Amino acid sequence: MVAVVKQGTEQKQIDNLCAWFKSRGLDVHISNGKTCTVLGLVGDTGKIDIELLESMDIIDSVKRISDPFKGVNRKFHPDDSVASVGGTEIGGGNFQFIAGPCSVESSEQILEIARRVKASGAALLRGGAFKPRTSPYDFQGLAADGLKFLLEAKAETGMPVVSEIMNLNHLPLFEEVDIIQVGARNMQNFELLKELGRTKKTVLIKRGLANTLTELLMSAEYVMAGGNSNIILCERGIRTFETHTRNTLDLSAVPMLKELTHLPVIVDPSHATGLSRLVKPMALAAAAAGADGLMIEVHNDPANALCDGAQSLTPEQFDDVAKRVRAIREVLA
Repeated sequence: MVAVVKQGTEQKQIDNLCAWFKSRGLDVHISNGKTCTVLGLVGDTGKIDIELLESMDIIDSVKRISDPFKGVNRKFHPDDSVASVGGTEIGGGNFQFIAGPCSVESSEQILEIARRVKASGAALLRGGAFKPRTSPYDFQGLAADGLKFLLEAKAETGMPVVSEIMNLNHLPLFEEVDIIQVGARNMQNFELLKELGRTKKTVLIKRGLANTLTELLMSAEYVMAGGNSNIILCERGIRTFETHTRNTLDLSAVPMLKELTHLPVIVDPSHATGLSRLVKPMALAAAAAGADGLMIEVHNDPANALCDGAQSLTPEQFDDVAKRVRAIREVLA
């Protein structure tokens, strides 16, 4: 249930109303918008008499919400949320590039790529230290050493960093990582999501290979229910019957998620297509669809990459994509 408080209502009156809701066993999520205050009520709202609530002088309107996700619901929070990471903002009109290699291979490799993508306009550096691979014989990442090299690149370039976590036990290693990525295969690892909800870290959740948008939003709800509202959603393609691309990039997810949630939404065209030549057109399309950012894999030597070289752009290719995306956004502004 959502209760919209009239503009100009005194804070003491809002506090008293919230206390009244809580006395009836409800959790209250408060969203202070530009023109009104929205109170999101979570729990057994059947105990609340809507007619009584609507009769209160300070209440503008009351709506019941049937969606299973509450905290991430735009009806609870009409204004866009903005994720702020090391002074870099994503969402609410702030568009950012997150770029870097699929996996960190060496200190020299990640540092060179960081310098190049930053020069092309990337605000955040991505790099995998722990890599989920289909085959147990494929390169699994450098683990703690990979995070160390990634943080060294952060120290030199000043770029906030993004890296994927695969195991709860690894959480202490991510203390200096700015954005913790929950990969597609872990999207419904609920114990991991609960623990991330107890942190203050920004959490980037990728849509699972065969998951609906509601399921993605429910995963974000797990994090928010734990007290952490610093969440970014990522569309990275879903598994369909099509075999010409690695996955099928669902660009309709961007405007639909924008309707359903206030959280920032970014797109990963690299994992979606699996082919470097398709990254540029899909990146341009994602920007046109209203994405708040792009996560793009960039490698200084894709032919010899230890992981996902086929979908990685060279720094020169990324520079071209970044310029064209900025041009698209200027046209749409």
